Amino acid sequence: MDFKDKVALVTGASRGIGRAVALKLASCGASVVVNYASNKELAEEVLGEIEAMGSTGQVRQFDVSDSLRVREEVSSIARELGGLHILVNNAGINRDSLLVRMKEEDWDEVLTVNLKGMFNTTKIAARVMMKQRFGRIINLTSVIGEMGNPGQSNYSASKSGIIGFTKSVAKELGPRGITVNAVSPGFIDTDMTRSLSDSVKEQYLKGIALGRFGSPEDVAGVVAFLASEEASYITGEVIRINGGIYT
Repeated sequence: MDFKDKVALVTGASRGIGRAVALKLASCGASVVVNYASNKELAEEVLGEIEAMGSTGQVRQFDVSDSLRVREEVSSIARELGGLHILVNNAGINRDSLLVRMKEEDWDEVLTVNLKGMFNTTKIAARVMMKQRFGRIINLTSVIGEMGNPGQSNYSASKSGIIGFTKSVAKELGPRGITVNAVSPGFIDTDMTRSLSDSVKEQYLKGIALGRFGSPEDVAGVVAFLASEEASYITGEVIRINGGIYT
C-alpha cells in the first residue's frame, strides 16, 4: 500500500486504535494529521514516532463535537497540506451505566461526540474530497453497535448510528469518487478493555472464537486497506474485526 502524496486525518489518534492507524498510514507514506482532544503529550509522542520513521505529519487539537472548530481545522489542514485524501473517524468516548441509572448528560455527551462528531468531520472533509473527486472515509463503529451490551445503551446507539450514517453517505459520495466504509472492532487490547476486571475479561474471552482480544494493529491494517487503491471498489460496507464473537 502506497499513500505517498496523500494527506490523512485521524481523529482521536493519541492512543489506542487511533494511534495504531496513524502509524500504519504514515508507514505507508501518508502525511498524517494526529488529532487529539486533551492529551497533547501523547499526541506529540505519536508525531515523534511518525517522524522517526521518515514520514511527515502534524498535531491538531480540537473536539470533534465542536462544529465551528472542526470546520476551521479541517479547512486549514486541506489548505496548508494541499488536500485531504483520507479521513479516519476514530474519536469516541463511553459513559457506561444501566439505562435506569443513566444520567441524561451521559447519554447526550456520548451521542454528541461519537455520532455528531463524525457528522461534523465528514461533512467538511466531504466538501474537500468532492472538489478533488477522490477520497477515502473510514468510520470506527463497534461490535457493541451490532450486538448490544448491558450498561452501554448510549454507546451502542451511537455506534449503531454510525453504521446507518456510513451506508447513506457512501451512496451520496460514491459518484464523486469517494468511498465510505466502516470497521467494527470487537474487544481490542486498549485502555478501555484493560480496565475490565479479570472475571469480565474471562467471560468475554469465552465468546471469542479466536480466544484472544485483538490488537490495535489488527484494526489498523484493515483501515489502511480500505484507504488504499486495492479497496477502490468497496463502499458502504462494515468490516468486522472481532475474532468471531459476533458473525
